[in-house]
Amino acid sequence: MLEDVLRHLAALVAFDTRNPPRAIDRGGIFTYLQSTLAGFDCTVADHGAGSVSLLAVRGRPRLLFNVHLDTVPDSPRWTSDPWKLAVGGERAVGLGACDIKGAAAALVVAAQRTEGDCALLFTSDEESNDARGVPAFLRAHPPDRSMFQAVIVAEPTRCEAVLAHRGISSLQLRFSGAAGHASAPQAASSSAVHQALRWGARALEWVDAQAHERFAGLTGLRFNVGRIEGGIKGNVIAPACEVRCGFRALPSMDSDAILAVLRALAQPAPEHFEETFRGPPLPSGGVAEAEARRLAARDLADGLGLPVGNAVDFWTEAALFSAAGYTSFVFGPGDIAQAHAADEWVALDQLRRYADLVFRVIDGGHA
Repeated sequence: MLEDVLRHLAALVAFDTRNPPRAIDRGGIFTYLQSTLAGFDCTVADHGAGSVSLLAVRGRPRLLFNVHLDTVPDSPRWTSDPWKLAVGGERAVGLGACDIKGAAAALVVAAQRTEGDCALLFTSDEESNDARGVPAFLRAHPPDRSMFQAVIVAEPTRCEAVLAHRGISSLQLRFSGAAGHASAPQAASSSAVHQALRWGARALEWVDAQAHERFAGLTGLRFNVGRIEGGIKGNVIAPACEVRCGFRALPSMDSDAILAVLRALAQPAPEHFEETFRGPPLPSGGVAEAEARRLAARDLADGLGLPVGNAVDFWTEAALFSAAGYTSFVFGPGDIAQAHAADEWVALDQLRRYADLVFRVIDGGHA
């Protein structure tokens, strides 16, 4: 089975599906996938801006496998051609091999080798803050009117079912001051850069105080100031400053309440405060509901005979399915440590194990 997985993986890696620029259309990788899925009812949808999805269904499955086909841009530190799969030393190296075209190739092979009911959803827009494929699927297939009862989302989890992960929120703040000579006395609001620095210090102190919060083995609130840009030069009071930052909340945390605290910590109030992206946690719904959904996902994984792993800190689109009402968890080959890295690779034994487990799920009538 591994030989066939590698053959399809080489073909998938050869397609340039970087996001950005997300120059992806209905042809290319989607035409290839359709050609491999004989006997499936395939629906391709173009959601605009390089967002394309393929829903392939055979029979009447109750379980849906989801995998994204887009990759991050290649790094200049690659030592080989990112779009030419290199296999050696028990590794398969190629852009997207770990995150997460390896899973896509294994799903194709498992589907080809079985006749069981099966559903596969391929998308091209996960690696950005503009996901359209999964939301479009959810609008067309709400849980209460769908044949599907649960969704397994492929991301690198070392072939373990991950039942919980953090949410993610991205923020943009703009502070406004008044340009002047740096020798002049300054009020707290004079320099936009000083406002940003004071806000950042307060925010970091407040985040540190949340270290006691816990959910499913995850602890505390993750917060990062990724970019501060503003000012003119060292001897000019800064008239403007922009901050880009984000936080990753536990499923038991209220993201709206966190936003309210972070906004209130800015004194004076920023000229602009905006949440530019939010991805819900897995599972979502507050402490009691999130725990109930986590237990339902564990029951599903146990029923399918899949090993259950620990919660993770990175975000996945499994959270979108969970928030919509589907039982959902994350399960895929490879290690997140290799994702988004130069010379990205996935271990061959991970591909072999994932393909075998997926084959068993589909062939056993679970899918």
